[in-house]
Amino acid sequence: AISIFYKMCSIQFKEGAEWKAKAEAFNTQVHEIQAVRGNIFDINGNLLATSLPYYEVAVDINAPSIDKKLFEAKVDSLGTMIADLFKDKSAKQYIKLLRKARKSGDRYVVLKRNVPFKDLQTLKTFPIFKKGKRGGLVTLQTNKRERPFKMLAARTIGMAREGVKPVGLEGAYDTLLKGISGQRLMQKIAGDVWRPINDENEVEPKDGSDLYTTIDINIQDVAENALMNTLIKNKASHGCAILMEVKTGEIKAIANLTRDGKDSSAYSESLNYAIGYATEPGSTFKLASYLAVMDDYNISLDEKIQVGNGEVTYYNKTIKDAHAPESPVLTLKRAFEVSSNVAAAKTIVKYYSKNPQQYINKLKSFHLNEKLGLAIPGEANPLIKETKSKDWSGLSLPQISYGYESLITPLQTLTLYNAIANDGKMVKPRFEREIKHNGKTVKTFSTEVIAEQIVKPSTVKKAKEMLEGVVQNGSGKGLNITAFKVGEK
Repeated sequence: AISIFYKMCSIQFKEGAEWKAKAEAFNTQVHEIQAVRGNIFDINGNLLATSLPYYEVAVDINAPSIDKKLFEAKVDSLGTMIADLFKDKSAKQYIKLLRKARKSGDRYVVLKRNVPFKDLQTLKTFPIFKKGKRGGLVTLQTNKRERPFKMLAARTIGMAREGVKPVGLEGAYDTLLKGISGQRLMQKIAGDVWRPINDENEVEPKDGSDLYTTIDINIQDVAENALMNTLIKNKASHGCAILMEVKTGEIKAIANLTRDGKDSSAYSESLNYAIGYATEPGSTFKLASYLAVMDDYNISLDEKIQVGNGEVTYYNKTIKDAHAPESPVLTLKRAFEVSSNVAAAKTIVKYYSKNPQQYINKLKSFHLNEKLGLAIPGEANPLIKETKSKDWSGLSLPQISYGYESLITPLQTLTLYNAIANDGKMVKPRFEREIKHNGKTVKTFSTEVIAEQIVKPSTVKKAKEMLEGVVQNGSGKGLNITAFKVGEK
């Protein structure tokens, strides 16, 4: 007994300060306070992504300024008004909650979480609470990321969620958008419930910067709906549409839609096909093939190609055209207009069979084997097969000529076509215009040139004539607009 009594005195008086400090350290912590994340805007200043404040609302009904007379006079009206605002409990339940907290001396009772800013402002006008900081109302702010235009450009804008790595533009500029966190001293009161010790933060957070993009939400709306209608009409599983400004490379609209289910007619922005998926490009790749051969060998658009009955066989593999040819002999221009696979294969084999690597090198000079180097994470790896590759075969040259045995993203295809519209200058696609902080511009983005001239001007001229011919006389007659010239594949 004497030993126990001695130990008690030792702990209380000799070691007391040490144990008290440890207890304080266990029950108090500095918590991180998130800064308000910066906004993302379109080119006209419309909000594409923003952070809306929500609050955990609690009450310290035993605050020194709330005396017994004030409490008894106002508790019933306060409980009734809280019930009318939140509509999750009855007035009787809220009054009971407040009385119980008062009786037990509880200094922190959570009333509701995820309270919007508007409701918080209403709460501050209620009896007792309207005394301000002395009214016992305690709030903790959190921010939720919202996209006002919902699905429009959703995969490119991306999303920032707590505990999940941000994607899209949210991920690309996360460091600038998220700002600098603050600090607040909190005390553990029960279970895993923490309450702020002071009314103010110990270190105030610094809000993030705002990103102004090149996207025009009005054009985006048109693109998204046009793509949606086309996918529904063709019962397609997915598709993408991208609009790029020729001179600057600015992306004005980018839509990626995926069918929600096999038999569904509903589509959503769930995968970024334009950037994240490299696939066999098919007939759109014929432009690259014809650019190569026209630039290397200066062949004319009137070059005759024997297509016969629309079939050609290489190493027991028969390549066929989608439709029987109108003539056994087609000019290079006409072959492009009607999208002849046979003509593309025969032309590339004729000029490059003795040196296939020359053809591959020419394709690589168009930067089709390289990532575009976008700020948005998740860009797919392209593939232009090398002649030294293990899976190179006698079929590779003719197959690559019309869009197979290669992998590129839709945005890479667009970048190549845009270079022809831009008289041979290849520019990098761009989603960003400027970054602002507190209304002041801190960074601007300008056009990046990938290649000043991917092919000779004479080749560009021929390519434009071919692309216009597709619309005027070929497979793209539906796009023939008399107001201005249109090129298509």
